[in-house]
Amino acid sequence: MKKADVEVFYQALHDDNPEPKGELDWVNPYTLLVAVVLSAQATDVGVNKATGPLFKKVKTPAAMVKLGEGTLKEYIKSIGLFNTKAKNVIRLSELLISEHGGKVPDDHAALQALPGVGRKTANVVMNIAFGAETIAVDTHLFRIGNRTGLAKGKTPLAVEKKLLKVTPKKFMRHAHHWLILLGRYVCKARKPECYRCVVKDVCGFKGKTSL
Repeated sequence: MKKADVEVFYQALHDDNPEPKGELDWVNPYTLLVAVVLSAQATDVGVNKATGPLFKKVKTPAAMVKLGEGTLKEYIKSIGLFNTKAKNVIRLSELLISEHGGKVPDDHAALQALPGVGRKTANVVMNIAFGAETIAVDTHLFRIGNRTGLAKGKTPLAVEKKLLKVTPKKFMRHAHHWLILLGRYVCKARKPECYRCVVKDVCGFKGKTSL
């Protein structure tokens, strides 16, 4: 995609939704971290249903450790892979207490050192909790990058690096949210709704759909 088209692409997303928000519910950086860890291979809606009651009771690593793995499983048993996720959440909570004074670090490497936290999760937390100009490439962003021609790559990391390179700085703060929402609700995997897409005029997708 040409540089001028990239500008038009992001400007259209901005004009359509100037202040995009993530769809996971959270009350502080710690609960955001927990929610993102729980969201792996699960829907935001499903995670929110489980964390609604959980976050009324637990808002800190200390409270989570006190809650215990067994009780945590009862709260999140509707979420896929809940056994492994419960173990990771308890362990990362213990590490936050012992190594970071009970605070979520605003450091990419430190976040990735926590159980259950990969590059994508760290990028989401850095962007949403701390305002860092990061882009977390999930299946939606990987598809958007390649399908539209915005940032083609054979791996999520390749797409991430390309997005960081081509995205104008003024759009970096919200780029992650705009792209994930576009992929989730419009540029869907099986049936993209091109006819109502705000970036269709600069999109390089050959198989654009119509009503």
